[in-house]
Order: sequence, then structure tokens, then C-alpha cells
Amino acid sequence: MENPLDYEPIEEFREVLLTAGPASAAAKIQEYLDEQNNIPLNIAVTGESGSGKSTFVNAFRGINNRDEGAAPTGCVETTSKPTAYAHPNYPNVTLWDLPGIGTTNFPADEYLKYVEFEKFDFFIIISADRFRENDVKLALEIERMKKKFYFVRSKIDSNLRDAEEDQRDFSEERTLAQIRENCIQGLQEQGFESPQVFLVSSRKLHLYDFRLLEETLERELPAHKRNALLFAMPNVSRGIIDKKKDALQSKIKYLASLSALIASAPVPGLSITADLTMIVKTIKEYQVTFGLDNESLENLARSTRLTLADLRAVMKSPLAATEITKELIVKVLSFSASEIALMTAEEGSRFIPIIGIPAAMTCSFISTYSALKTFLNMLADDAQRVFTRALGNMEHLRLLEYRAMSL
Repeated sequence: MENPLDYEPIEEFREVLLTAGPASAAAKIQEYLDEQNNIPLNIAVTGESGSGKSTFVNAFRGINNRDEGAAPTGCVETTSKPTAYAHPNYPNVTLWDLPGIGTTNFPADEYLKYVEFEKFDFFIIISADRFRENDVKLALEIERMKKKFYFVRSKIDSNLRDAEEDQRDFSEERTLAQIRENCIQGLQEQGFESPQVFLVSSRKLHLYDFRLLEETLERELPAHKRNALLFAMPNVSRGIIDKKKDALQSKIKYLASLSALIASAPVPGLSITADLTMIVKTIKEYQVTFGLDNESLENLARSTRLTLADLRAVMKSPLAATEITKELIVKVLSFSASEIALMTAEEGSRFIPIIGIPAAMTCSFISTYSALKTFLNMLADDAQRVFTRALGNMEHLRLLEYRAMSL
């Protein structure tokens, strides 16, 4: 049966508009948007002690191990019971740090009952070396219960660093292939025919297989869960930024429709006031999604050893790294003659008999759609510039590290 959130209910909104009027249609659209923004996604992360579970949980959530609210890390098992860590910007997305199955004295089937496996959308099984018998038993039990799981081999950056120190003819590509083959062979020996293993460094998510993991998760999730995953993902590639932009773009028609329906009320000034409130809220969401709010930029600067000024220097939009207010939106819109003309036409058309309100609704839809699309493009472009600047510095630091180890 098709999930009701897998399609766009345009016809349903139109039917409500025709039968119950603009106010009911606006409420229905708002209900749909709220539902989309609050779709729950529960991700289970498990593995033996010292495997890097907590660091992965923190990195996925875009925070440092030392930040407030971070999952505790250590070389011994720090997780004794399932612990929930909500995404700081998307509380509907929760990562669960589960105790390693080898530390609970439960067999795989009882372990899954203990952690209440039904609530999880998928499992990530992490190991810092070869996957053990307990990992395999857990994976097989998850598979038997028709849930998805993914093998993640962690701490790849440390493995490469160690190999580089020990090998005279070190090759990163060859070493990665050897690590992957070692993991796959171990899983095959324990009963998996064609296992897929993702090589990940939680400290350097832009490298190795994290992007492939993201693409696999997105592809295999139910359609109505994909945006929840996408928005919560850290910006570790240009492709993720592009996909976030596309997902946000798909919502603009609903926001513009809300604007048009509000404009149907014969109250001068109401529509513009409501539009500005909605635009401010939406731009704030764009900032957070693209990591262009001050807190996200500070975290990025710290993790890439840049200054906040370094990142600000590449941004061109007046909406990035600043407080979004109605006054700022009006100021930015004032530079667009077409936007001013549409807003003026919207208010003026209300006083035209018979066709005035439909004309005002049309102007409101067009002006809101155009403004949001313009602002989205601005911030998406800045997100790409910031990512490129951060990536360049990370690659520079990596090169310095490589040269220092070669001496």
C-alpha cells in the first residue's frame, strides 16, 4: 500500500479549497508541511567497545566530541543502555547509541528485544577492525526481522596513518582496498555472500565512503523518510548541498500557495505581514540546513582550523551568517523592482470589484515564490563556497600532515 506521505497532495488541497474555502485549504497545506517537517527517523548505531560508535553519532549530528550534548567517548564501553541523541537542528531525527552486543550478555535475538528494535528505521554496525561473531549474529537477526543494516568500518584515517608510518612503499588506494577486502572476507567466512562495507573516518566525513553510505541510505529508505535523512546530514559534499537545495525548492510551491490563500482575505496589509513572517521563518530554516547560521559556521571553522572571518569572506549573500529579521528581508527585497511592483499590485488590486481578490492572490503567489527561490539560490551558492573553502583547507592540512610524516 502506498504511504500517504509518498505523493504530493495537490488535488486534495484543490478539493478542500473548492468545498471548504481558502482558510480550510490554507490549514490543510500547513498541516501537510508540519507533517513533512516532523517525520521521525530513528537510527541505531551499535558495535563493540572502542569501535567509534559515539564519535560517529556526534559527527553525523555535526557536533564535536567535546560539545555540550555530545555522546560520551572513550576507549572502554561508555554505553550501558540505549541512549538517544536528537539532532541539534532536526529533533525528529534521533541517533541511538546502543551498547555493544558483546557487553550485554544477551544473544542476538534477546539483544534486539532489549533495545526495542521495532522503533529503528535501520542499524549501523560499526567496527574498528574485523567484524566479530557477535556483529554477524546481530546482522543476521536484523535481516531475519526484515530490517536494514549497514556495516561501517571506522577509524580509517588512523589506519592509513599507521600504514604510512610502517610501509616504505605506502599507497593509500592499495591500503584502502586491503582493509575493505579484509572486512569482506571476514564476513564471507561467517556466512555473508556479498557484504558491503563502508570505510569511514568520523573525523573526516568528506573522505572515503561516507558519501556512498549517505546515497545508499537515501536510496533504501522509504520515500517519505528521505528528506528527514538528507536535511540532518552534514554538508560533506557538493552533491549533498545540491540535493538539499532541490528538496527545499520542492516546498516553495506550497509556501507560495499559503501566501495566495492568505491574500484572499479582504484585509489590507494582512497578506504582506503574513508573507514576511513566513519568509523570515523559511530563510532561518535555509540557513540551518546549509550550515550558514553562526553556530554551524563556528563549528566548521573550529573543525577545519579556519577563522569565522575566513568563511565569511567567501559568502556573498546578505542573508548568510546574520540574524534574519523582517527589516532585513524588506531591505533585500527593495533591490528588486519586480518584487516591489508585485507587492504594490497585490495591495492595489484588492480594491478592484469582482477580479480584485483573485488578482491579489496571483500576485501574492508569484512574489512569494520568486522571493523564496531567489533567497534559496543565494544561500545554496554560499553553502557551496563555504564548503569549497573548508575543503581546501582540510586538504591543505592533510598535505602538511603527509609531508611531516615523510620527513
